[in-house]
Amino acid sequence: MKKISIYTLWALVLLMACSKQSVPPPSPVLPVPSEEQLSWHEMELNAFIHFTTNTFTDLEWGYGDESPTVFYPSALDANQWVEAIKKAGFKGLILTCKHHDGFCLWPSQYTAHSMAASPYKSGQGDVVKEVSEACRNHGIKFGVYLSPWDRNHPGYGQPEYITYYRNQLKEVIDNYGPVFELWFDGANGGDGYYGGANEKRMIDRETYYDWPTTILQVRKMDTATLFFSDAGPDIRWCGNEAGYVSETNWNTLSPDTLYAGKSGVYDLLGTGSSDGNSWIPAEVDVSIRPGWFYHQSQDSLVKTPEQLFNIYLQSVGRGALLLLNIPPDRRGLLHENDLRSLAGFKAIIDNVFAINLALNATFYASNTRGNANEFCPDKLHDCNKDTYWATDDSVHRADLEIRLNSPQVVQYLVIQEYIKLGQRIKEFEIEALENDRWTTIAHGTTVGYKRIVQFDPVETNGLRLKMLDSKACPVLSNIEIY
Repeated sequence: MKKISIYTLWALVLLMACSKQSVPPPSPVLPVPSEEQLSWHEMELNAFIHFTTNTFTDLEWGYGDESPTVFYPSALDANQWVEAIKKAGFKGLILTCKHHDGFCLWPSQYTAHSMAASPYKSGQGDVVKEVSEACRNHGIKFGVYLSPWDRNHPGYGQPEYITYYRNQLKEVIDNYGPVFELWFDGANGGDGYYGGANEKRMIDRETYYDWPTTILQVRKMDTATLFFSDAGPDIRWCGNEAGYVSETNWNTLSPDTLYAGKSGVYDLLGTGSSDGNSWIPAEVDVSIRPGWFYHQSQDSLVKTPEQLFNIYLQSVGRGALLLLNIPPDRRGLLHENDLRSLAGFKAIIDNVFAINLALNATFYASNTRGNANEFCPDKLHDCNKDTYWATDDSVHRADLEIRLNSPQVVQYLVIQEYIKLGQRIKEFEIEALENDRWTTIAHGTTVGYKRIVQFDPVETNGLRLKMLDSKACPVLSNIEIY
């Protein structure tokens, strides 16, 4: 009888393995992010640019009676802004096209309170155009802050102002889009100039702006635009301006819970809700200076690279996006002190996350979905964001053991869930192998898009990630060790 070669046997084994019914992937845990939200998560770092008459009047909130003639930057260079933030690792820029004072950084056809009345470029200047073009030229996404509150407009508080506001939104998107994010803050109503009325005007934040109609209008112009406000609908506020989101950070939230008159709203914004009915991830907005606009008196108070890195760990490292404000000075340039801090911040990130020890490590899992190769733990370090390790549906607690080739001093573990299938992990801990014994070195709750766990430096050749509780079977796409 003719012998079968070892190669033929191996081919038969492979054929039999491939002929088996494939193991189905886990069902999604709803809600899940949209494609636009997924892209937003992956940006991780965006820059905020606050620049208007306040820069020249030394104010944070203009009253609305400022003359457009005070806006006169001597050396404005939008390319300097964009080149600096790109070099520091930022992927997007959101410009305050109009702050509460109502002054428009573009020559709007709907008001005289705009660049057309400024001496900058003899009234022919258009800062929004300069910035949006610089972003496109350097591969940075462009976003817009257009304050709903307007302390200059005489019709604020009346229906006519809503028409004015929507006209300006359309004007900005049509002329300077695409816009990846529209940013709306919670400052709405109060005292102001209001065309000379000099009075206090209060509005009902829930009904006055009729946001559903406005959002629908924008979606017809640009379906990819994401909306930020306290409660979304696409991105939520983190509940503070100090540079952190809560350690427990669910990307899900039920927006109506924020307007129920309940206490603890800020806490809810920080933590999200494990049973939320919408995917509304948190954005952490914070300024590199004490103020949002440039003030010469704050030149010595710029956050240090170390402070910025700590903010990074408490925002991006907790599954949120960091929106860092870097305000141009009266020249129209990012100040030298700010640039130095940005460069130092990037240097720390590059140094800390230079060598991923997990790339050459060996991974073991206490359970693999259907014992299928497509869900095996090797998917956690294959540098492919579209592959993942998963367990069987019935397994909500699982261990991942990572063995290094030799003992190394480690301090950071990066964990990423495959959020296309939803956010799942509710609690985890990390152990290190020391003297042939496993010792707990860190404990956490949620993971989400990315969790960077920092712990005291430990020399070890093994780490173990223990998922203690999960809403459904754990699904992880990436693990890194530094």
